[in-house]
Amino acid sequence: MTLNRRELLKVVGASLASLAVPSLNWAAQSPKYYTLPPLPYDYDALEPSIDKLTMQIHHDKHHQAYITNAINLLKSDAKLLEMPPEKLLMDLSVVPEKDRQGVINNVGGHVNHTLFWEIMGPKGGGEPTGALAKAIDSRFGSFDKFQKEMSTKAATQFGSGWAFLVVTNKGELEVVQSKNQDSPIMNGQKPILGIDVWEHAYYLKYQNLRPKYIEAWWKVVNWKAVSEKAATAMKG
Repeated sequence: MTLNRRELLKVVGASLASLAVPSLNWAAQSPKYYTLPPLPYDYDALEPSIDKLTMQIHHDKHHQAYITNAINLLKSDAKLLEMPPEKLLMDLSVVPEKDRQGVINNVGGHVNHTLFWEIMGPKGGGEPTGALAKAIDSRFGSFDKFQKEMSTKAATQFGSGWAFLVVTNKGELEVVQSKNQDSPIMNGQKPILGIDVWEHAYYLKYQNLRPKYIEAWWKVVNWKAVSEKAATAMKG
């Protein structure tokens, strides 16, 4: 069944309703680590791969909701709120057990989406060069084999989630699936590339055709940004 645009907007509206959050009563401005990062390009810069309306809703509504929820979960403990989100995800034992899943969902959502905006760009696509290209060839056999593996992980992730290219704690590349907003950081991995396969990331344009979205997404990958993240992660 094909949905018309009005029906699709109803679907998106229902999705946004599920993200409803309590109002944020926070003086002056949001905490250091919990502000919505501006897109490094215009909303329509990734068309035709990702449409303008999807980018507006995804960035301004969904990402902001994760940030607002995270602040409301953490604001009672200044030490937790002042920790870098990545460090918090690396040691969730410092979070009260009653709040832990909420932190995974919302701090994870903030971190995952921040990466997502950074590793895309209007002049993206193609293949990486230099050290990252050599590392991919060494680990996966070729870029084509790597791309196929990551596309498959993204397409077969059941329900909402992500596919990530990560640097493991041994300094090796690996492709992993991740449910919901779980971050590979929780497993000691450093994500350097991620594709969001939640329905809100693609449904307005691609509806239930997730593989078509994944195919188009490769055309907007910013390999320069990914290479920089890989170099930093491998040094660590």
